[in-house]
Amino acid sequence: MKRQRRQPLRTMQRSAFTLLEVMLVLVIIAAIAGIAVYNIGGIQEGAFKKTAAGQISNLKNMLEQYRLNVGSYPSSLEALYASPSDLADPTKWIQISRDPIEPDPWNNAYEYKLNGNVFELRSLGPDGQSGTEDDITG
Repeated sequence: MKRQRRQPLRTMQRSAFTLLEVMLVLVIIAAIAGIAVYNIGGIQEGAFKKTAAGQISNLKNMLEQYRLNVGSYPSSLEALYASPSDLADPTKWIQISRDPIEPDPWNNAYEYKLNGNVFELRSLGPDGQSGTEDDITG
């Protein structure tokens, strides 16, 4: 009869992750999440800029329609939805916008300046300050 050879007991087998391994995985996940949030923020900012440019284009069309009806540009954007009190002939006014003009995507009012027969219309952009390089003029 052959003698069976006993296998030596294995030393303790590893059955769990070490604290270092868990922390390393968490750091990697946090880095990936940070990159994703940064990139998504840039996408939203671009979408806000395109939205503001589109709204400015619509407002310009409304201002042109107002000028064709009344004969001049309004003194404020409110005249697109509410009859202004300073009209020479109030019978020429028609309501162009059903609702008050909404603010830009950053919740700032659009800046409208009238100089004779020329107007300037802009969104103040993300910083909310007029005359900075992030202003959007459409």
